[in-house]
Amino acid sequence: MHRRSLLQAAGTAALSLAMPGVSRGAEARTLRHVPHVDLAFLDPHWTTANVTRNHGFMVFDTLYGQDENYAAAPQMVEGHVVENDGKLWTLRLREGLLWHDGEKVLARDCVASIRRWAQRDAFGGALMRATDELSAPDDRTIRFRLKKPFPLLPDALGKSPVYMPAMMPERLARTDAMQQITEIVGSGPFRYKADERLQGSRNVYERFTGYKPRENGTPSGTAGPKVAYFDRVEWTTISDASTAAAALQSGEQDWWEHANHDLLPVLRRSRNIKVEVVDPAGILSMMRPNHLQPPFNNPEIRRIVMRAIDQESYMQAIVGDDPSMYHTPIGVFCPGTPMASDAGLEPLRGARDYDKVKADLKAAGYKGEKVVLLVPSDYAVIKPLGDVAADMFTKIGMNVEYISTDWGTLLQRRTNKGPVEQGGWSCFVTNWNGTDWMTPATHIAMRGTGEAGYAGWSSSPRTEELYEAWYEAADDAGRARICQDIQRQCMTDVPFYPLGQMRQPSAWRSNITGVLGGFAKFWNVRPA
Repeated sequence: MHRRSLLQAAGTAALSLAMPGVSRGAEARTLRHVPHVDLAFLDPHWTTANVTRNHGFMVFDTLYGQDENYAAAPQMVEGHVVENDGKLWTLRLREGLLWHDGEKVLARDCVASIRRWAQRDAFGGALMRATDELSAPDDRTIRFRLKKPFPLLPDALGKSPVYMPAMMPERLARTDAMQQITEIVGSGPFRYKADERLQGSRNVYERFTGYKPRENGTPSGTAGPKVAYFDRVEWTTISDASTAAAALQSGEQDWWEHANHDLLPVLRRSRNIKVEVVDPAGILSMMRPNHLQPPFNNPEIRRIVMRAIDQESYMQAIVGDDPSMYHTPIGVFCPGTPMASDAGLEPLRGARDYDKVKADLKAAGYKGEKVVLLVPSDYAVIKPLGDVAADMFTKIGMNVEYISTDWGTLLQRRTNKGPVEQGGWSCFVTNWNGTDWMTPATHIAMRGTGEAGYAGWSSSPRTEELYEAWYEAADDAGRARICQDIQRQCMTDVPFYPLGQMRQPSAWRSNITGVLGGFAKFWNVRPA
């Protein structure tokens, strides 16, 4: 609490010293935004970073969109026809779609993009395993000949969680999926201004005048017409919360994506600022252990550490003591959604007995191996999770080494599968949007595919069996039962440690309107 009081005081002082709002005049068509973290990587097929997904939806478009009720709707396609008992899908692109370089969007571009995306994304992989042939018979037709019905095809091609199914020109989509593309050309409502990028500080977008929004529907989530009302959008990375709040108060910035919880009382006192939780699914936090290296390659040690996880302490480190701003306990799936349950969560309930955990770790074979904990110093809603985790590891007698680094460096280092002595790691903390954990189809962190999977490389044949069975279930009730079994299996295998669900407010000035629900999207936002 002492840290929180100091931050509130600093924020109040910063706002009181802020310069008066400046006249926007000729710059009124520029939207200034503070993202939740710096945009370190630009390829939405390459990383699970949500900031890259947000960037991706500005620059790239998707064949389908996902509305705020999580239903798929045509986006780049005008529609589809399903034949042969659900085993033949014919998708038709809308007329007039252009890439940012002026070339026409062709079906073969989309086929190559789907193939590349599916090499990284679990939902895409499931779709391709069900596909016998994916082709482009003509410039506007995409055809899936399936081995078996796959009714979730639009949901896969329109998913909003990472990895986003971004469509890109064939020449870029042919890039190895394990390598980043080197040129950012999409067909979305904004063009990326690579020439104005300042790594760690600024990213710039301009309205793509050749973009053709859908002619009907209502903007909702990533579905419906995507109309850009600002000519230019500037992302400014501001890692210090008090500085970001002061910039919003003074009018130097228009929109702060993740407003710091400590400073909410200060922001709410301003008549020129609106504070709102725009994503009802919230943010879900986790700690990911490295299953390849000691000590977390020992499943018994992973299970014992679960008994030291106090989810409330992690949430309160970020949002404070207001129970309306967080939810615990959580398991594998997003609370409040059909696949969520309390199955198997007993190890997360009740008081924590750190001395008992310490003794059990020793009995399980823990011999003081170094636990390298990766924590992003520039990510305000993740760093406190690392602070609490480091304290927990100390309490249970583990030899923790706290590595503080910027988010981009953490993303790079976590790809290292080697031992800690060779630049490897033991665990890292991170956040996900609630939509990422709604179903097995989008939940990357629960998978058990070993070294082919997400950093941490959890291997679980049983989880994979259940994952495949989920697609085959006859109805939602059957899928929900399978998700209960998945959650129980995850509590045994411990692919990750769930740390809680938080409600994350955004804050924007009253001179803009039209902010859509969910993650930060920049179409539909307009001057008030």
